[in-house]
Amino acid sequence: MRGIQGVVQLSLLVGAWGWEYRTKRNPAIPLDVVDKLQDETMPKVQAWLDKQHKAGKAKNCTLESAAIRQEWSDMSVEARQEYVRAVLCLQKKPPRAPKDKIPGSLNRFDDFVATHMTQAGELHGPTNLFAAHRYFIYVYEKALREECGYTGYQPYMNYDRYVADPFSSLLFDGSPASMSGNGELAPYNGIPQPFPRPYDRIPPDQGGGCVTTGPFKDMVVSLGPKGSVVKNIPANPQRDGLGSNPRCLRRDVNRFSVAGARANYTHHLITQHKDVDSFYNRYLGQPQLKNDPNPWGVHNAGHYLIGGDPGGDFYCSPGDPLFYFHHGMLDRVWWIWQMQDPEKRINAVPGQTMPGGHNHGRKRQTTKPKNVLDTIIDLGWTAGPLRLEEMNDQLGGYGGEMCYIYV
Repeated sequence: MRGIQGVVQLSLLVGAWGWEYRTKRNPAIPLDVVDKLQDETMPKVQAWLDKQHKAGKAKNCTLESAAIRQEWSDMSVEARQEYVRAVLCLQKKPPRAPKDKIPGSLNRFDDFVATHMTQAGELHGPTNLFAAHRYFIYVYEKALREECGYTGYQPYMNYDRYVADPFSSLLFDGSPASMSGNGELAPYNGIPQPFPRPYDRIPPDQGGGCVTTGPFKDMVVSLGPKGSVVKNIPANPQRDGLGSNPRCLRRDVNRFSVAGARANYTHHLITQHKDVDSFYNRYLGQPQLKNDPNPWGVHNAGHYLIGGDPGGDFYCSPGDPLFYFHHGMLDRVWWIWQMQDPEKRINAVPGQTMPGGHNHGRKRQTTKPKNVLDTIIDLGWTAGPLRLEEMNDQLGGYGGEMCYIYV
């Protein structure tokens, strides 16, 4: 990994486990309780890998060789700018999605948006939500690296760092090494939520309009809308939202939303929900936290930090490049939860015991294999079919190709 300007080198010593891992973090940002929990969990990660190696699995994956996904504000200016260039590159590559089915996909970046739109059920049922998004983020990262020469790995956003003042952060300050800033003020009614009043919607913040600063100020959004939360978005020429509908990138960087994803919420999610169904439901904010001013659940609270168009549209949300940071963080949270007890949690799949469950408001898959781990995730033109079990372990999954950690 590249050096980080102004960042000191830290050593993560793992006592009796006999290895030392060196990483770099931004000293201006204190570690939160989830960061500390992750560091404390690393001996379990090493022990799990040791057991996998003894069983002849994950042979090429070690903590020394694992790819490192960093928090954006821990990356150097050069590394952040390289990532931005790769995303802009992907937005210039010709699409691979079939033109007769997805006429609104104008480039490779749009291909991923179209996948999310057309595979909403595949990606969001309880069985698939965690693993399918891990797959989705991983193949997006591969596209950046293999098609656009990116030498790093997919960054994530630690929500807690953007609660107090997201607008001046390295993520949203609108500089060339940011992911662009907030949108202009364009009032709207907020984001509906499945709770009784007064928690039936996340209030709007100070944006909602077109982004005017940073590398993505001239970005063209094509697909959608299909479920927008902001006003005055031109209708797509196709009812399914898959036609070409060129418009600006709009954002409402929302502090009311991200307040529900502070580190205390995430730490509680990981440490107090031992079974996968409880973890899954709390992740989605169910059941409602009584008398809590921010009951959105970590998923929704992080998601609508980047509300707007298409970031606030359930179907089209990958059309905002920050979608991948959001789901990178969620993947990190799932991984830390898994590693608290990997023997029981690596292949724990939600939705097997809870009647009805919470399904993101989307239709379930109608057919199920005898063994849930044999469920096939097929991302079409984005990535081919893969058994769900291959995505459950990021340290040796995907036929041994997948090997990464978060720092």
